[in-house]
Amino acid sequence: MADQPVIHSTFVIERRYPKSPEQVFAAFSEVEKKKRWFAVGEHHDVEEFEMDFRVGGAERLRYRFNDKSPFPGVPLISEGTYLDIVPNRRIVSASSMAMGEHRFSSSLVTIEVVPVEGGTDLICTHQGAFFERADGPEMREAGWKKLLDNLGQALA
Repeated sequence: MADQPVIHSTFVIERRYPKSPEQVFAAFSEVEKKKRWFAVGEHHDVEEFEMDFRVGGAERLRYRFNDKSPFPGVPLISEGTYLDIVPNRRIVSASSMAMGEHRFSSSLVTIEVVPVEGGTDLICTHQGAFFERADGPEMREAGWKKLLDNLGQALA
């Protein structure tokens, strides 16, 4: 089929970290901390990572896949806006992703930070619309699981 319909998907990932809600929240709200677990990776080189962490503020990530990926030399761009922030409790953002000039998805992501005995539960709810030639819901969920594993390592 030449015109693939938009694929909608929602998934929820939960993690428990042995750190305070303030420490977990800081990993999302402080640019250098977030860059370390969210942007840096072995299959790409970060060209730009900017975030204005406030309601209405923007986040922009641009990286280029390297020779360790199936797409060497291709840029990936993620641009988003923070829609709601409750310090140490919640972050809601909307974003779109593109490879080169091809936009392939838009997402609404809610991060909930819940204090529990001995640490923090993090609940990530991802609601996505995937367009033609998109990575698809399964790959995006796998990507978020990897990111939240990276976060756990960064918090260790």
